Amino acid sequence: MPQHADPRPAEPAVAQANQAVRDHLPFHDTRDLDDARRGFLTRATDPLIRDAEGRVVWDLDAYAFLESDCPPTANPSLWRQSRLCALHGLFEVTDGIYQVRGYDLSNMTLVEGDRGVFLIDPLISAETAAAALALYRGHRGPRPVTGVLYTHSHADHFGGVRGVLTHPHPDPATATATATATGAGGGGVPVLAPHGFLQHAVSENVYAGTAMNRRAAYMYGAGLPAGERGRIGAGLGQTTSTGTVGLIPPTTHITRTGQTETVDGIRMVFQLTPGTEAPAELNIHFPDHAALCMAENATHNLHNLLTLRGAPVRDPRAWARYLTEAIDLFAATSDVVLASHHWPQWGRERVGEYLSQQRDLYAYLHDQTLRLLNQGLTAPEIAERLEMPPALERAWHTRGYYGSAHHNSKAVYQRYLGWFDGNPAHLWEHPPTAAAQRYVDFMGGAEELLRRARRSFAEGDYRWVAQVVNHLVFADPDHTEARHLQADALEQLGYGSENGTWRNFYLTGAHELRHGPLGTPAATTSPDLLAALTLEQLLDTLAIRIDGPRSWHADITVRWHLTDGPTLTTRLRNGVLTHTTHTRHPATDAPGTGAEAGTAGAAGAGAEADLTVTLTETDLRALLLGTLTPAALTAQDTVETRGDTARLTELWGYLDDPDPDFAIVTP
Repeated sequence: MPQHADPRPAEPAVAQANQAVRDHLPFHDTRDLDDARRGFLTRATDPLIRDAEGRVVWDLDAYAFLESDCPPTANPSLWRQSRLCALHGLFEVTDGIYQVRGYDLSNMTLVEGDRGVFLIDPLISAETAAAALALYRGHRGPRPVTGVLYTHSHADHFGGVRGVLTHPHPDPATATATATATGAGGGGVPVLAPHGFLQHAVSENVYAGTAMNRRAAYMYGAGLPAGERGRIGAGLGQTTSTGTVGLIPPTTHITRTGQTETVDGIRMVFQLTPGTEAPAELNIHFPDHAALCMAENATHNLHNLLTLRGAPVRDPRAWARYLTEAIDLFAATSDVVLASHHWPQWGRERVGEYLSQQRDLYAYLHDQTLRLLNQGLTAPEIAERLEMPPALERAWHTRGYYGSAHHNSKAVYQRYLGWFDGNPAHLWEHPPTAAAQRYVDFMGGAEELLRRARRSFAEGDYRWVAQVVNHLVFADPDHTEARHLQADALEQLGYGSENGTWRNFYLTGAHELRHGPLGTPAATTSPDLLAALTLEQLLDTLAIRIDGPRSWHADITVRWHLTDGPTLTTRLRNGVLTHTTHTRHPATDAPGTGAEAGTAGAAGAGAEADLTVTLTETDLRALLLGTLTPAALTAQDTVETRGDTARLTELWGYLDDPDPDFAIVTP
């Protein structure tokens, strides 16, 4: 088989499978296209959105090719979904409510008030958010922003806030306190969010942020070229913008269902939905507009119970119950349902049917996965057997463009039973490289494995080729023929995938095998997110970076007296960095009583310190964030030390730096 550096055409087996999708699904149904175009008002004249240095962070016309007929290299169902998601511009949802769609992975919703405009979910990047607001103002006039709402704790719903609010970058140590004290998040503008928003927004993007961002590069395909053999969309939207991510802390928290708030004359009734699509999320009813915003709890696809970039497993049982509650609370008084992705639906009967089917989708996945696991089936077996009911299988808005029934059922299994399937043969398997070397040897060596894999490729069994050749790639990552055959197999799997994130993973993996890693085009860990971390969270991030084996025999205790805050004690022992926050600021080195954070008792409320440092919270944050070295910190005139400062340098020497561009499809 010849080796290919560039994307190949679709193989006949993939082209036939894609044609079968076209023959099976109701492509004659144009209601989604009508809804996606309804209310269109205007679009930008310049399709390129750039950052301050002139770098393009979003191209509105990148997906113009989707107006052509679907080629054999794409699943026609995903092509249809991507064409709908690629429609961009300003749209009127109902009197007084507008959306800018197609400017990022998510939508920006704008509700007109007495004095200005209230914004919901300001996209990922400041640049795309500013462009979306400018588009609105160009048509509706220069209305001031009188409020902002984050529906939930994912970056595509808050990251662009600095593009719509004029607000100086706050001091990291006082950002949250200042916003709360002034009652405004940006120049006197209130910022609303669900209870727990800030904790989850910063922890999700920092604790495992490096790995999540790396995997998100594959999931959204942001480094792939847009085109019929490359990126065509991620199902939930096209991809992620690559501009400046920011965060202004909320000033008003929604803490209960039924809570009402009025901002700029706009009445809102909230439904709190924690643990659904995000750990902190809410839905919003606008009684004066008969409009219901479902955030990301009901969109035009099956969502993820466990996103491929990684996250805690979401609870489909709770998700379904909150959708039932939304129906009971709001469906009878809602003439339109909109969301933070995709397009609205109008008419009370359609609103009720749509929400009911979305509810049934998550409830069915939950209940049927549990039924089958209680019969002894494992996660892969359940994923192969699970079929959706006909009414859900043929409804466009329940199809697996972003989540899939296949990997969502595995997520349900993981939520209840974890990674282990109960078979002791899987309890202590060799890691991938060691196992791969043994597999290749058992199969008769590299050449015999490749001979058989090429035959499977010719037979159209790309799934098996990807599974078996992966062993050779991990056993011998420099084996060029194996890498190219694996790339060819992944590419064909991508061409046939209805799920946008699967397609992006497959095609990005093929690119890595042929050309090396693409890098990580978008990252959500930003100065604003780091500034929003509490001291406890910052110390947690430090603990995550400790190289355990190198520090097994170290025992270092540092006490931090904050001149403007509490006293903290950190201790490295047994390769674990723990921390204690004391409830009072002592006048001497003797610590007060305190509540511990981290491993109970490990930091030692009464432990004798090797080093005591008296400093401001700002200086401690600078040290923990890496903008000050231990030597530079202790050299400052404003910092007092007692003890051995070399112990601080030793402690920092045990820190390990994460790799933001690690390989995924190769060892």
